[in-house]
Amino acid sequence: MFVNFRRIRKCQCVQLMTTCLVLSVVMVCWEQLDNNVVNHVKSYSYRYLVNRFTYINKSLTISREQARSFSSFHYLLDHPEKCSNEDVLLLLFVKTSPDNIERRNAIRSTWGNETYIKNVLGVTVKVVFALGAIQTKKEEPLWSKRSGVGFQDQLIQEDRVYGDLVQQDFLDSFHNLTLKLILQFHWMHNRCAHARFFMTADDDIFIHMPNLVSYLQDVSSKGITDFWIGRVHRGAPPIRSKDSKYYVPFEMYQWFSYPDYTAGAGYVVSSDVADRIYHATLTLNASLYIDDVFMGICANAIGVSPQEHVYFSGEGKAPYHPCIYNQMMTSHGHVEDIYDLWKTATHPQVKQSTSGLMGRLYCTAVKMALLCKPSYTNTYPCKAAFL
Repeated sequence: MFVNFRRIRKCQCVQLMTTCLVLSVVMVCWEQLDNNVVNHVKSYSYRYLVNRFTYINKSLTISREQARSFSSFHYLLDHPEKCSNEDVLLLLFVKTSPDNIERRNAIRSTWGNETYIKNVLGVTVKVVFALGAIQTKKEEPLWSKRSGVGFQDQLIQEDRVYGDLVQQDFLDSFHNLTLKLILQFHWMHNRCAHARFFMTADDDIFIHMPNLVSYLQDVSSKGITDFWIGRVHRGAPPIRSKDSKYYVPFEMYQWFSYPDYTAGAGYVVSSDVADRIYHATLTLNASLYIDDVFMGICANAIGVSPQEHVYFSGEGKAPYHPCIYNQMMTSHGHVEDIYDLWKTATHPQVKQSTSGLMGRLYCTAVKMALLCKPSYTNTYPCKAAFL
């Protein structure tokens, strides 16, 4: 048997060139690969193979004196008697910016209308807007307590009319969202601890209040505790790219994975969980400014895990269709269309057209077409079509 050594050397040369080409591409794209692939591999390995989230609790635990710096802000606007002498099913905090008055008015006129909820749904839901102080100059530091006098006067006037603004004197900014979350849990602990449920939501979210109230009444009647529902993120890694809005440096959070948490657009916890989260904030470092992740860290510290509810949207907007409205809880990204959506989604005809055997079969087919798509939309999952 004869061996063609020249041909072997040629194949080896081709292999070597191919290897060099692949390595060159990897070297060029390494940063992108590290951010999008390697981080997720590390995250899932940490979560499912190591799973030592107890280290996170220890690394972020600080003294009560240190933790007090994240909650010792003064109230600029407050309503201590908001929940007094009432059986409150739900305390609903809406995270809002001082200049988003149109969004607040839209919520007051639609799903956040307390009078409608009381008279039509027969329960008491307290809707409160959480905000910080007004930013007047870009060069002001994150912890600045200065505020624009003129704009603050407008907020005071707005609050005199509606009585639903809760404001502290930390600077209202993206990097202080965790302070805004702490404000909410501390306010509930001190002002509305008897509410059966607590919810936090963005001011561009739509909540189908009749569906949510009915669901929470059922949960309350069963006496369920350790309750935390929303759109769950599992095994999410910290984003290390400095170009991202959600960039978290290694010095701030050194672990490969976040504990499970729910999307901050909207989630609900029972009162027992809210009280324990409050106590967790008294000993945890809240410098991590991604508020929904900080919520996950607090919940991990008290041994509570989030539960997925398929009709709580993440960052996506739910499809417009009566079959969706019939079971919708939340949908994200609604500003201009909130009035029309409220009118359409809560119309009595929605229940009529989706009830009965034929209505359910029809809606299953419609939801399969709307939700079971190859592309990821970050809204309701495909399995929602079969519930």
